Amino acid sequence: MARVIGIGKQDFEKIIVNHNFYVDKTNFIREWWESDDEVTLITRPRRFGKTLNMSMLEQFFSIKYAGRGDLFAGLSVWEYEKYRSLQGTYPVISLSFANVKESDFRGTKQSMNRIIEDIYNKNAFLLTGEILTDNEKDYFRSVTCNMEDTTATWALHKMSDFLSRYYGKKVIILLDEYDTPMQEAYVNGYWNELVAFTRSLFNSTFKTNPYLERAMMTGITRVSKESIFSDLNNLKVVTATSDKYADCFGFTEEEVFAALEEYDKSDQKQQIKDWYDGFSFGKVTDIYNPWSIISFLDEGRIGIYWANTSSNSLVNKLIREGSPEVKKIFEQLIQGETIQMEIDEQIVYNQLFAKKNAIWSLLLASGYLKVVETVFVEKTGRTYYDLALTNKEVRIMFENMIQDWFAGNDDYNDFIRALLLDDVKAMNNYMNRVTTEMFSSFDTGKRPSDKQPERFYHGFVLGLMAEFADQYVITSNRESGFGRYDIMLEPRNAEYDAMLIEFKV
Repeated sequence: MARVIGIGKQDFEKIIVNHNFYVDKTNFIREWWESDDEVTLITRPRRFGKTLNMSMLEQFFSIKYAGRGDLFAGLSVWEYEKYRSLQGTYPVISLSFANVKESDFRGTKQSMNRIIEDIYNKNAFLLTGEILTDNEKDYFRSVTCNMEDTTATWALHKMSDFLSRYYGKKVIILLDEYDTPMQEAYVNGYWNELVAFTRSLFNSTFKTNPYLERAMMTGITRVSKESIFSDLNNLKVVTATSDKYADCFGFTEEEVFAALEEYDKSDQKQQIKDWYDGFSFGKVTDIYNPWSIISFLDEGRIGIYWANTSSNSLVNKLIREGSPEVKKIFEQLIQGETIQMEIDEQIVYNQLFAKKNAIWSLLLASGYLKVVETVFVEKTGRTYYDLALTNKEVRIMFENMIQDWFAGNDDYNDFIRALLLDDVKAMNNYMNRVTTEMFSSFDTGKRPSDKQPERFYHGFVLGLMAEFADQYVITSNRESGFGRYDIMLEPRNAEYDAMLIEFKV
């Protein structure tokens, strides 16, 4: 009998105890421990099992779960006697920034402080006995959501000291979704303030902490070392292009097909592959996002699951406000083509618009792009990546996103209708009305003689035509004959008319 699907469960103990569907990833415990890296940062797209794996690590190592070998019995890590004796033997500090999504710096800092305060509350037993001095007990009580910055930035360091003395062993620190506040800070405009606070917190917690045995951080992106990891020379970074832990997050094709057989859905293997395959980590290809697979098994039908689990506000902002060149490259991706880029996996959020290729680096880290081929140029020592949209689910998500940009305009279909009816006057009326109501000279350029106005309107009309993708092959600025057209709509059905569009401003 097939196991019960538990949607949204991120607590390892609950999944095991309730006999929910689970793909065994406990070998990750052994791989990480044997790597002997002091501080590890692993970046993976959202909904790829990061939180569940962190819960698994906590419940394997934490003294609070001593004697709970039953949670791991029958799983791969339990085959090793060494690891049976290791279970439940370390003090563990576990925290997550996944819900720190405030619109200003003050709210963000309070949320982070509240998470740290909660750790202190859970370890309030340390206030009894003689482990802490009177001054240390005073400091312990000063850790609140409204504490001073200096108190906050040293709080995890101090808790490591307290727990290490109490248990006689150094601590393991697990920080899940470390970069969520960073993304919110960039979108909402308080990046510099948060960077200064986070840099101090991370430095005291992960670098100058003699009470630390091991630490694990997870997130979607690798925030640049200069931003928050300055001088953190003990950090091992594992990104989407790294071979380490390649099959520990997400489902391999073998795991997916085994699940389809368990739920009597083997006849849909190819459809599942088309929609949800495409992710790759290091040299391991054919990785599927777990959220879509589990949702499919639960719902019993194909759908857009992973792509709809987030507002995608940052990605939306980057593409919508990006340069004409960004929009042109993105058009190639929507059409199913590949692009070749040199990728810097260190994300500098406040340089996403200014730094060349930074947007594509972020889209790769976030799972919206996949590496089709890696090209190493020996002469220059540079590595280039051929990138494409990950799969059908991602492509449909972006098509819907583009259409949503214009969903608030009641006259949107008027332009499409006028184009199909060859009504140039109505098309012009639409463009004039939108120009008056919405556009600024910063969008269109101040001098009509510039190329900028033409490029802007060109990109705008391409967006309007997004819903034509199922009826036409849409291309722009391609060479043809002795010249180059602006936009061509090539009908997929012989019953439709072909269209060529030229822009003059």
